[in-house]
Amino acid sequence: MSVDQAQTSPGRLGTWATKFGGNWMLGLGLAIGLLLSLGALAALLMPLPEAFSGSLMTRFKAPLSPGYFLGSDQLGRSVLARLAVGMPWSLGIALTASIIAVGVGTAAGLTAAARPGLTRRVIQHFLDTVIAFPALIIAVTVIALVGRGFFPLAVTLGLATWPISARVIYAEGLSVMRREYVVAADLLGVGLARSVLVHVLPAVRPTLLVMFAFTFADMLIAESALSFLGLGVPLTATSWGNMLSESRQYLIEAPWLMLAPAGMIVLAAVAFNLIGDGIALRSRGRSRSAG
Repeated sequence: MSVDQAQTSPGRLGTWATKFGGNWMLGLGLAIGLLLSLGALAALLMPLPEAFSGSLMTRFKAPLSPGYFLGSDQLGRSVLARLAVGMPWSLGIALTASIIAVGVGTAAGLTAAARPGLTRRVIQHFLDTVIAFPALIIAVTVIALVGRGFFPLAVTLGLATWPISARVIYAEGLSVMRREYVVAADLLGVGLARSVLVHVLPAVRPTLLVMFAFTFADMLIAESALSFLGLGVPLTATSWGNMLSESRQYLIEAPWLMLAPAGMIVLAAVAFNLIGDGIALRSRGRSRSAG
């Protein structure tokens, strides 16, 4: 092997590993996310009476018991059916909150990047002020005032966390605004709004997708934490966080009541983190190839 080959081999190997790792993580994350989405859709369309009614004669059935793959709870209800019914609540709240957080954050971040001067300073100072307060504390305070429910919780979580997306998109958008083709478009008289939509927004799209995947995982954990504390969805609703809360007093007697929803939360969070990491690695590999 020549000196030139020895010097170029690590770079090629690193690029190959980056692409392979991105594809592997992205594929696995998307597969798990698709299965969870199909499960949530099926739970909305299919009646699952075993998730809402049971018999005391079948309470605390262990996992793999006949008719109870993941066991039964203190009221004899199927844990598997309750997990399915809880999917639309937990995943739906996380999805809605992520759309709000990333959508508002993108609009604010790109506005600050595209408009220097007073507009940028006002947005930056506002972001610094909001980020100084813990998002979970803000969410708890707002929920205590407006009440619990699907949309109040989703909107509260989204509006409490959008500054994080705004800061990331602002930094990325500011870098894109300084590129030659964007500056050339400005010199040719292309309007600012058109330039942002046509040139800047497509350039920051990989960052947007990564932010959305990570935000989804964070929102899922936040919803579960608030529901576990009794501040999330209504107590009558079946969500993974509520299932965790109900299982506390039966941890020794029936540990599967906590392990099942906790495992689903971890699985969903890991899946969307894999999606985010996979997109980031693929984007990095394409940048290296282009360079």
